[in-house]
Amino acid sequence: MKIGEIAGQIGCSVETIRFYEKEGLLQKPLRNTENNYRHYDQMHLDRLRFIRRCRSLGMTHEEIRTLLGAKNNPDGCHAINDLVDIHLQHVQHRIQEIQALEQELLLLRQQCQGSSEIEKCGILKELERETDHVATADAVHSGQICGHKH
Repeated sequence: MKIGEIAGQIGCSVETIRFYEKEGLLQKPLRNTENNYRHYDQMHLDRLRFIRRCRSLGMTHEEIRTLLGAKNNPDGCHAINDLVDIHLQHVQHRIQEIQALEQELLLLRQQCQGSSEIEKCGILKELERETDHVATADAVHSGQICGHKH
């Protein structure tokens, strides 16, 4: 099947498939000698499903690479369990930070209860106040938590 066909079946863009190929997550397909089109097969479809499922769980490309490599490792799934345990710890930490962010936003929202004049807006006044919470919020928004980029 052609790249557009496999993209449609998987539910991702052609650019995403090419990106996965460039990153080494997906093996480049053979090209048709007559028209130079890439020809994807069931192996590509299965691998793309695996990659997309891992991404839906918030796994990094490096984690996916490790899991793909472990599929050929006859030593059991100890390394896979370790990887998932570490990923779970990162997710739990992100949840804590997002919950802290939610609390900050709720407190911020309480600063302005009415429709007062903009000069008296408690939210704007609070945002102008110096605070040390900027680093945490930046980390949550960028997905960079404890060196774990998503």
